[in-house]
Amino acid sequence: MKNDCVLIAGGGPVGLTAALCLADAGIRVRLFEAEPDIVEELRASTFHPPTLDMLERFGITAELIAQGLICPTWQIRLHPSGDRAVFDLSVLEGDTAHPYRLQCEQWKLSRSLQTRLVSHPLVELVFNARASGVEQDADGVRLRVEQDGREVIHTGRWLIGADGARSAVRKALDISFDGESYPETTVLATTHFPFHEHLPGLSNVTYCWRENAGNFSLLRLPGVWRVSIYPPEDAPVEAALEEPAMRAALEAIVPGAGASPVLEKRPYRVHQRIAARYREGRVFLCGDAAHLNSPSGGMGMNGGVHDAFNLAEKIAKVWNGEDAALLDLYERQRRPAAMDQIIAQADANRARMRERDPARRREILRGLQATTSDRDKLRTYLLKSSMITGLRQAAAVV
Repeated sequence: MKNDCVLIAGGGPVGLTAALCLADAGIRVRLFEAEPDIVEELRASTFHPPTLDMLERFGITAELIAQGLICPTWQIRLHPSGDRAVFDLSVLEGDTAHPYRLQCEQWKLSRSLQTRLVSHPLVELVFNARASGVEQDADGVRLRVEQDGREVIHTGRWLIGADGARSAVRKALDISFDGESYPETTVLATTHFPFHEHLPGLSNVTYCWRENAGNFSLLRLPGVWRVSIYPPEDAPVEAALEEPAMRAALEAIVPGAGASPVLEKRPYRVHQRIAARYREGRVFLCGDAAHLNSPSGGMGMNGGVHDAFNLAEKIAKVWNGEDAALLDLYERQRRPAAMDQIIAQADANRARMRERDPARRREILRGLQATTSDRDKLRTYLLKSSMITGLRQAAAVV
């Protein structure tokens, strides 16, 4: 059959998830990734309960748990006093099979997905292949790919653009990516320093206000801590990345932390943006190609995986004979979820942690502590922050 496959641009966790879902439904897939292999650099590390629920059908959740760290609580904390609001995810036991966050590097999900795809008879993975252009008509879509020093055109029935924030697919379709870039640059660093042995009652995921200063966050992974540091906005990021500055930033959190070597470091700018539309004919956008948000709350990668599951299910149904109008439902369900749940929540999380006024910080903390002490209020709060509410609202859209 002509155009007997779905093309995917982008071999990160979102594109790979879409590929596995489609192949599992009996659909041939050709995926193109610009990098020579899975990228194993500092990126997302938080998996929310519904993401673990979705991945369980492929046996991937158990693999991630074996390589990660279960986080039954997370907290917002005043530093160095230790006054805190602790969010206990066990209240979600009736709502998810995984009432906790999992701390595990994003690339480990990609590796688990890749392992299943490389041996799948319906899947072709092509690395060192960068998407560069898109054309389509009533019969199919053509993806131009730069590979082996030449441009190759691949045809398919549909195309999924999961090729990240600088998506060539989105640009080829001239879809605007509206929003803003926040003024601050974040520096993410990893260290073996055992913060949990020095800060009593520390959760594996902790967002901290620093007394009379800014904020930072601590996210624990097996054997290491990830520290998000926010240098002064008027200081060049290059200076913040120098070893003396990195050591001073860690030392300011806990005396002695600065003596522990920094294993990895990465600066990044924070954006909140959303594509004007998620579908253009036979082409769809997923993940960072469709939406970007503050990493505060760990919803970006999770939201992209949710996009992939949602879209793949609809493509499979249409592939097997259902009305093609079903494909329009993808945008109606997922774009509002990104705008009203993921981006809005992440922006609110960022604004809260950027609060500088000590009195206002304590007022916010008292309100959060009141929420954590009331089981019903806590469950409502965690259903939203764990992305369950957004998924339920999206599922109700027809």
